[in-house]
Amino acid sequence: MCGIVGILDKTQKSVTEQQLRKMANRIAHRGPDDEGYYVSKNVGLGHKRLSIIDLKSGHQPMTSSDSTIVFNGEIYNYVELRESLKQKGYQFETNSDTEVILKMYDEYGTDCLNYLNGMFAFVIHDTKRSNIFIARDHFGIKPLYYFNSEEHFIFGSEIKALLKHSSVSAVPNYASLQEYLTFQFALGQNTMFENIYKVLPGHYMLIDLNNYRTKQICYWEPNFHVDKHHTELYFTEELRSLLEDTIKIQLRSDVPLGTYLSGGMDSSIVTILASKYYDGRLKTFTGAFREGLDFDETSFAKEVSREVNGQYFEIYPTQRDFTDNLQKLIYQLDEPVAGPGIFPQFMVSKLAKENVTVVLGGQGGDEIFGGYARYMIAYFEQAMKGAMFESTEEGEHIVSLESIIPNLPYIHRYVPMMREFWEKGAFEPMDRRYFHLLDRSGSSLSYFTNDFQNTFNKEAVFERFQKLFNHPDTLSYYNKMPHFDMFGSLLGLLQVEDRVSMSVSLESRVPLLDRRIVDLVAKMPPAMKYKGAGMKYLLKKTTNDILPESIKNRKDKMGFPVPLHLWAKNGASDFIHDILLSKRSKERGIFNHASIEDLIKSERSFGRSLWGLLSLELWFTTFIDN
Repeated sequence: MCGIVGILDKTQKSVTEQQLRKMANRIAHRGPDDEGYYVSKNVGLGHKRLSIIDLKSGHQPMTSSDSTIVFNGEIYNYVELRESLKQKGYQFETNSDTEVILKMYDEYGTDCLNYLNGMFAFVIHDTKRSNIFIARDHFGIKPLYYFNSEEHFIFGSEIKALLKHSSVSAVPNYASLQEYLTFQFALGQNTMFENIYKVLPGHYMLIDLNNYRTKQICYWEPNFHVDKHHTELYFTEELRSLLEDTIKIQLRSDVPLGTYLSGGMDSSIVTILASKYYDGRLKTFTGAFREGLDFDETSFAKEVSREVNGQYFEIYPTQRDFTDNLQKLIYQLDEPVAGPGIFPQFMVSKLAKENVTVVLGGQGGDEIFGGYARYMIAYFEQAMKGAMFESTEEGEHIVSLESIIPNLPYIHRYVPMMREFWEKGAFEPMDRRYFHLLDRSGSSLSYFTNDFQNTFNKEAVFERFQKLFNHPDTLSYYNKMPHFDMFGSLLGLLQVEDRVSMSVSLESRVPLLDRRIVDLVAKMPPAMKYKGAGMKYLLKKTTNDILPESIKNRKDKMGFPVPLHLWAKNGASDFIHDILLSKRSKERGIFNHASIEDLIKSERSFGRSLWGLLSLELWFTTFIDN
């Protein structure tokens, strides 16, 4: 795992190593073990390395034939790809997956991406073809940002690296701010900074060095053409085989390895299967808070760790940890993040780094297998609509009203969400209803000035949402929702996953996000995936023989809640006041400070408004003001 940077100077001026070093030093935490630089006239590449595979000879930038690469990530099937290339006559000087990418590119060109199984962001300078090839993995597990002007194309693993180049300025993108207040992330390739963009998941870019024309091409996305020929037994057997294989190949490492273990289904499956193939006692890492049982799931995590004879590690972050680390954490994230779970996730990552260099986690399971309560709320309304009007928008009823009723206890904790959902209407088109389920701007806008609220264009945000939600292949409501989340909210979650782990030089792997698994699940009939509106029905069915009953039957999974509302009323009150009610915050002219003062005193349990404002204000002071 690493950090990469690069510069293309379109004015034909030579790039200097000093420019690259300034950018790379900003992300030195991503690669404390080694560094390297490559300059070829007006093209420069830089690399900071965290050594995981081939510790001795995997130095980057790496050159083979006419191509030079900087690479961040892991290619899990590199052993098999290496053997196939050897059979074609290729010879290797290292045992690294980086060299495998270079040889695959020599053999297949940009089509090499069709063979790679892993998480990756890489850039190849190809002097023979006179181009720059830029690629990001299928789900955007590994980050890659760029700035493109008439004079420069600049890229890096983190936005803070780009900001060290003199041509890049930190200017807020207010359209993205509106999306942040609505969804808690920015849609598509946009970021919270003007003129700084993400390379999209499943896409690659080509820059022609003869004329500097740039094109971005989608090389993969899930295919939702439904397979109606195979049985449920076939799909569960295929899924189990893929789960076992993805865990097995993601255990490849030349350094110590462990797992995140929250006590939920996804991390438990990863831990149980990893213990089956791991040589030795698996280390597991868990976090909780001592402010009450509502903030502590360690009993479930301990049960799974005992079952696999693991080495169990836990941490209980404190209010002092929160105040000591918050500003550093916002800096590491590059962009504001509205979910307070990033704080305990960061603390667990620090704990893990003290014991291992690589961790496996369960990220992506909710998006792939339908684990969000909002899916059931959406389908509950859809089932009522179909029963009342004797119609369906999807061609067939995925779930009947009768079949969904036994699973309603799963959403009893989400009554506030349901109340707000139905206050906004009922029985509208699917895109409008799911937009309402995701939209958090109603509660958050009251903390902004009237002038700011008057600039908020919710219909424009909805139109941008529609383009992603209404994918032509996703006819079923049940396919539309996870598809949007996979290329919307999941990107925000993966940004957090990457930043909190890499901030402490820890590699985080997410084995459920294997494109083979997603391709299989995408083509399953929706009625089979969502049988009886059961949360993660197919995943439970597939892993029924390995999961403890207590994990299978949980109806209270919390998602790492933080007792911020309790801290705000007690010892952290002055700390929060100093941030949100500061002179600088008031001069910004966008916050309604009277309503914020009330919020500090009255934030509800599990509320996100206070955290979202802290995150946003600290982002302004860290990146925009400075």
